[in-house]
Amino acid sequence: MKNILQQYKPFLLFLGKFIASYLILTVIYQTYLNRFDANNAEVDSFTQIVADQSATVLSWFDSKSYTMPHLKEPSVKIIYKGKYISRIIEGCNAISVMILFISFVIAFSGKFRNTIIFIVLGCLLIHVLNIGRIALLCVALYQLPTYEHLFHGVIFPLVIYGIVFLLWVVWVNKYSLYAERPAK
Repeated sequence: MKNILQQYKPFLLFLGKFIASYLILTVIYQTYLNRFDANNAEVDSFTQIVADQSATVLSWFDSKSYTMPHLKEPSVKIIYKGKYISRIIEGCNAISVMILFISFVIAFSGKFRNTIIFIVLGCLLIHVLNIGRIALLCVALYQLPTYEHLFHGVIFPLVIYGIVFLLWVVWVNKYSLYAERPAK
């Protein structure tokens, strides 16, 4: 048994660090979300920020773009070209994607400084891409509303998760402790 544990030690360490960091970050995030009353259509602050930033990007294309609270559910309405085009809910803020990203980077740990810098820059990139994703999705839904499922359910998730996957590949191959180092 000891031989088997020793043989699979790298995998078990990866799995343990991934699960532990994912659970810790999820509990922290859920604690944050519990501060807001969804029954009274209250939206968490970060989702509001994401909606406002998305509307700002949309305003570059149309000055009549803005957000407003949804009075019946915990979401933020985005108005584009004077039309209610989409709603931003908690799941749209990309925090769950960031938690997954961070957990993977921690599981394939590297030097502490590199890990922190990569996590911060990676989360910033995910956030910026998410704002762009929402803005482009709103424009696409305004222009081609019949393709909502294709845009929202297929293309845009594929792009955001594809970028996260590429970040993971870069992390593992360049910065993690498992990255191959050139011979000195």
